[in-house]
Amino acid sequence: MTDKLLNHRAEGPATAPPLLLGPSLGTSTALWDKVAPELSTTHRVVRWDLPGHGGSAADLIGPGTTVGDLAGLVLALADALGIERFAYAGVSLGGAVGLHLAVHHPERVSALAVICSSAHFGGSQPWEERAALVRREGLAGLAESANSRWFTAGFTVPELVADHRAADPGAYAACCDALAAFDLRDRLPDVTVPTLLVAGREDPATPPAHLREIADAVPGSALVEIPGASHLAPAQCPQAVLTALRAHFSGGAKRGMEVRRQVLGDAHVDRAQARQTPFTARFQDFISRYAWGEIWTDPTLTRRERSMITLTALVAHGHYDELAMHVRAARRNGLTAEEIGAVLLQTAVYCGVPAANSAFATAQRVLAEEAEGTGG
Repeated sequence: MTDKLLNHRAEGPATAPPLLLGPSLGTSTALWDKVAPELSTTHRVVRWDLPGHGGSAADLIGPGTTVGDLAGLVLALADALGIERFAYAGVSLGGAVGLHLAVHHPERVSALAVICSSAHFGGSQPWEERAALVRREGLAGLAESANSRWFTAGFTVPELVADHRAADPGAYAACCDALAAFDLRDRLPDVTVPTLLVAGREDPATPPAHLREIADAVPGSALVEIPGASHLAPAQCPQAVLTALRAHFSGGAKRGMEVRRQVLGDAHVDRAQARQTPFTARFQDFISRYAWGEIWTDPTLTRRERSMITLTALVAHGHYDELAMHVRAARRNGLTAEEIGAVLLQTAVYCGVPAANSAFATAQRVLAEEAEGTGG
């Protein structure tokens, strides 16, 4: 069965939100080497190889292949991994696969990033000619021009050029067939998932105008142009691509603020926001993005479990004002008064009786206020 699936590499916690990363024609999963490990701290990252590239079997596709066929292979991989819905980012042909998925299978895609790609690739003739050339002469000659097509002058990634040279000519040509037939311009308004477009400002293959065309047509999309980047932006400018993808897929401070309000309550967060000054603004953003946008959103632990851990840590360090706030949060997260008492009793053993004594006093006051209907 595995030889019928795309070769792939998975990184990150199995319980984290899934993120699939698609390659450019002629490359392999190595295209994401400088980006995927960082993304895997918050996502279950799955990179995949095109047929006949990297470790994927060449006979998964043949002449006349379409981008839809490639998208079908990606869905088969997701199904085999037990992934129902996923975020997706892809470069060039990998980006075209993402657009196809967003148009034809929107129920499977939670968010989309299209990098150095297009809704069409300059008409069919150049790709038909390239496919014929590769079928006739192989890839050695075409690989010689890889650096000029992929990177700015003086930059290279030898591993990716080697991937290009080692790709199966028949599968490469079939991918050219897919690019020749691809044109989703009239379907772009149908893309409803949150969409980010990333353009390399020095990209000769899919210039920024191609990404702007998508951005103008996809409702609510965002566009980032990376100075100094050519066609394989994740390899040439990984930090810039990483920053853009993190902000797009994690939701950043916005998602963190939503969770913060759910756990701590609107009244508390509104008071904190009202007290914010230019001096504290960056700290408040850090709390929203990191504590609430990454840690509290990790599904590995439930919010009930996180509340119990947080109560214990606050008692251990004697942070009783914070403890009062998190006793209220624990109630919102479903803990009963008896369960909160059991957590504090546990702290008496491991944090000390005096600390637990103060904690019980703080919690009793908060719970009494709640019972009287005056708690905030």
